[in-house]
Amino acid sequence: MSTEKNKATLLRWVDAMNKKDLNVLDKLADEIYTAGAIEHDPGLPDMGQGPEGVKKFVHQVLKDNPDMYMTIEDMVAEGDKVACRVTVTSTDAATGKPASLLILWIDRFEGDKIAEEWELAVPGQW
Repeated sequence: MSTEKNKATLLRWVDAMNKKDLNVLDKLADEIYTAGAIEHDPGLPDMGQGPEGVKKFVHQVLKDNPDMYMTIEDMVAEGDKVACRVTVTSTDAATGKPASLLILWIDRFEGDKIAEEWELAVPGQW
């Protein structure tokens, strides 16, 4: 798949996350993640591999952050990888104040599906 198509896949995912429609997100996870897709993020609990792990993660994130919004600040692609710098805004559950988180993420594609994802969030921003 071309780098432009890979970037378009991630744009679809972010758009679906911002709309917070879990039915659409579940279907999209089945469509764009390989059966063995792996999430590499030292700050997250292991939710399992593949679309089912993605679904568990998304359901938990949106439950905990119902007003979350993702903005892609930068996106670059080369070969089978797409890298993004994303700002996530939400309301801090503990304080009720606006909060933001900077996430750097890289997805590796196998064909037209995401096979691996690396994420790193700037700590202390929530």
